[in-house]
Amino acid sequence: MKSERQQYSPLSPTIENLSQAIYIVNRHAKTALNPKFLYHLKHEALMKLLREGKANKVGLHFSQNPRLSQQQSDVLVSCGKYSFHIPPTKNDFEALPHLGKLDSSVRNPKSNLSLTQAKKLLLTYTGLKENNPQPSTKKKTYQKPVFKKLGESYF
Repeated sequence: MKSERQQYSPLSPTIENLSQAIYIVNRHAKTALNPKFLYHLKHEALMKLLREGKANKVGLHFSQNPRLSQQQSDVLVSCGKYSFHIPPTKNDFEALPHLGKLDSSVRNPKSNLSLTQAKKLLLTYTGLKENNPQPSTKKKTYQKPVFKKLGESYF
């Protein structure tokens, strides 16, 4: 019986595979403990797809979760059957139409790609490197508390 690693062949960087991978990375980033790298990976992959003409900017949406302001807009990017939001640039406000509020009935199709496969595909495509700080394996040794008599110094 093949191991789980052997049964999945590496994915080719087609528009459909890349958009599914971005969808999976984006979905996992929303609940990750440290989502910064996953969002960076998503953004870099979308920017490369836009530069290559494999994705296109559709317009601006009002953000559902504005940061400090009352209103904030995000750029809607269409890639294959999927659509994503990225932060806008100054040029986006001049060049793209504003689509108003996000239509919550429009959803991306489901994908059964694993996060590991999705990250591997996007890392290969973008050329980024994931820098995982390895947790230290050195355990702290237990030190008994030192109790001094009243008035004695701890040093």
